[in-house]
Parts: sequence; structure tokens; C-alpha cells
Amino acid sequence: MQFISTNRNSPSVSFLEAMRGGLAPDGGLYMPTEIPKLPNSFWLRSEPPNFQEIAFQMAKPYLIDALSDEEIHSVINDTFNFPIEMKSVGENQFILELFHGPTLAFKDFGARFMARLFSEKAQKDQQEVTILVATSGDTGSAVAHGFYKVPGVRVCLLYPKGKVSKLQEQQMTTLGENITTLEVDGVFDDCQKLVKEAFTDPDLNASMQLSSANSINIARLLPQSFYYVFAHVELSRNGRYDPIYSVPSGNFGNLTGGLLAMKMGMKADSFLAATNVNNVVPKYLSGSEYKPKDSIQTISNAMDVGDPSNFVRIKTLFNDSDSAIRSLLKGYSYNDEQTRETIRELYKKSGYIACPHTAIGYRAAMEDQKLTKRDKPYVTLSTAHPVKFRDVIEPEIDREISIPERLEKWLKREKKVHSIGKEFKPFKEFLMDF
Repeated sequence: MQFISTNRNSPSVSFLEAMRGGLAPDGGLYMPTEIPKLPNSFWLRSEPPNFQEIAFQMAKPYLIDALSDEEIHSVINDTFNFPIEMKSVGENQFILELFHGPTLAFKDFGARFMARLFSEKAQKDQQEVTILVATSGDTGSAVAHGFYKVPGVRVCLLYPKGKVSKLQEQQMTTLGENITTLEVDGVFDDCQKLVKEAFTDPDLNASMQLSSANSINIARLLPQSFYYVFAHVELSRNGRYDPIYSVPSGNFGNLTGGLLAMKMGMKADSFLAATNVNNVVPKYLSGSEYKPKDSIQTISNAMDVGDPSNFVRIKTLFNDSDSAIRSLLKGYSYNDEQTRETIRELYKKSGYIACPHTAIGYRAAMEDQKLTKRDKPYVTLSTAHPVKFRDVIEPEIDREISIPERLEKWLKREKKVHSIGKEFKPFKEFLMDF
């Protein structure tokens, strides 16, 4: 299996080479030269597969040239040692909880999978890798904990000053060891720009092996396709078919993972791209020209992205056909007050407590169901435990959300963080001395 840049101006590489490089030399994102199809026997088996078996069957075509079956099983079993839960919250409305991993965010799927693969590669190559990550919240904590003390890997996290929650910040800034955090005086897009510039800087690339653990990295993207198939299997088990997936979206890696699963053979009716007021993609899906813009800060901070990196992957999956994309994807966007309203209404209706991102996805699912009156199951991807957004949620539901013991300890630890501006030169100098 070979991978090629979305810009088509770099040589094809293997999966592990694409993972180690993060961004292709021409600045594009890596995608497989072909999408493998899961055999009919996988979909028609009499005994539904569990999540680990789904992950193995979906990962194997991409890793077959790099790891043995035994090694792939080991990576998967070690990575996905936490549950996924599907909750019913209304007629044909389901919430797929993806936040039961170590850092209570869906980013644990991609970060832990990638960390295990980097560990395997580091042992084979005996070469140190420096991973650069721009984060608007949960990516940073998931990557920090996934790669903590992994031999042969150093991690440098960049996050926007004052624009992540207290708990998110504590989770990623208090580890130390091989994890370094940079507080950037800017917004997420500034952090992402610094990372992208670093990948194309000849001096940095000559002095160190750089990689990324953002969703721009193919190793982060692949495991985000696994749980869509899990949801499909769970629904099929109960006689429900062709779901509509509502995906809270920022950098659009999560939704791209769903499209990848569909290209591998999973049946889906359609996908909803649910965003906050950073609605570049919903506007495009409604027929407008795709125009990136500066991001706006909201209470759903992980989705505050004005120029989603993974949009180019969506275009690639559909051969740059706007009509094909718009026939399968529909966009919805909501402001903070609508998000708060949805948190209140969902709690009042079913007792379910949703984080702001999940609330946006659920509102899109409800609105689409009401508009289209389709008799299909709607699956909203729930991306973060509500405890991470207590300051937003508690006033809306008029109750306190208890902090799990495993998170409480991070609030008491001392931050270890460096502050920088959004100019590239000081960032480059910091990395050269890293």
C-alpha cells in the first residue's frame, strides 16, 4: 500500500513513511493511492465483530507491508483498551460516546494508535523523531498522554493562549519528560500555520526528523474510521441500517474518517458536517465558493478552525467533484446561544449531558430529521466528556458535574509551558535549540 500527496508533487511512500513525515514534502497531505474494500464476508458474518476485530480488519490493508498480523493485533489491543458506548436519546436519535479513553476525548483513538505505531517504528529505526502538534483543545492532551515517555519520540505542542479550557490546558502542560508545550499569543490557525511552516523549512528538516500528530497525519486519520463501522455494526445488530452520521467538525479529520470508512465498504445514507460559527465548510456545502477565513472563538473551542486542513482530503476522496461531495454531505452551523439552548433542551428531554461540540452535532441531527422526515437512524458523534466544559454546561443544566478522579489530579499539578508569539522566526529558533 502506497501513499501520495494531495498536491501530487511528491514521491509515493509507505504508510509508516507517511506517518513519520506527517506532511508531504510538497506541503500536501498523504492519502492512499487506492482505498481498500473490506470483503463481503466481513459485512455478512453471522457473529458481529467487536471493536478490536473491526480495527484489525480495517488497519491490516494499510499496515500489511510494515507489521505482521501479530504486531498489528498487539498495537490495536494495547491502544483500544477502553469502551465505546451508544446511547439512545430519542426516536431514531443515537449518540456515539467516543470519550471513554484516558483523556476523556475522542482524540484518544488517533493519538494512542499513532503513539503505538511510532513506538514500533522507533524500535526498528533507532532514530529520534520530533512531533509538532497544533491544538485547539483535546488533541493536545490526547497526544501528550499517548506519547508520554515513548522512547525515541519528542513532542512539541502549540496551543492558543487563553482559548482552551483549564482542564485541557492542565492535561497537556503538566507532564514534562518528552512533552514540551508552547502557549502561542494568537488563535488556533496561527498555531497550525507555525507547524506547517516548520515542515517546509529546509533548515529544520536538515537538522531534525519532524512529524505531526494532528489529523493531518494519516496515522491519526485511519483509526477515526474504525468507530463508524462499529456504529454501523451495532445498529445492524438491531435491524437499523444506512445511518446518517452527524459529526461535530473543526479541522474535519473526524468526518474524513467516516468518508474513508464508507469508501472501504460501509453503507451510510449521508453525513452532516456540524460546525459552530466557523462555518466555511457548511457555506461551501450550501453552494458557495470555499473561502477560508480567520477563526472566531466560541464555547466549542475544538471546532474554532477557519481553514480546515482535512478539506483537501475530502476533495481528494471525491476526485475534486463539488457535486459528489454536496450530494453526500450537508452542512449545519450554530452560534453559542443555540449551542447552550441545545445543551439545556437535551438535558431536560432525556437527562443526557452533552459537551458543546456534541450539542452542535445533535442539533444538526434533530434539525435534519425534522426537515427531511427520513426514517433513518441518526448517529451523533460525541467527542468529549462534559466535565471538560463544566463552566459552560453547569449553568445551563443547573447542576454540578463531578470530576473523575483520574482528571482531578491534573488540576493540582504545576504547569510547564513556554510562551511565544505567532511569528515563525522565534518558533524556528526555539526548535533549533530544542
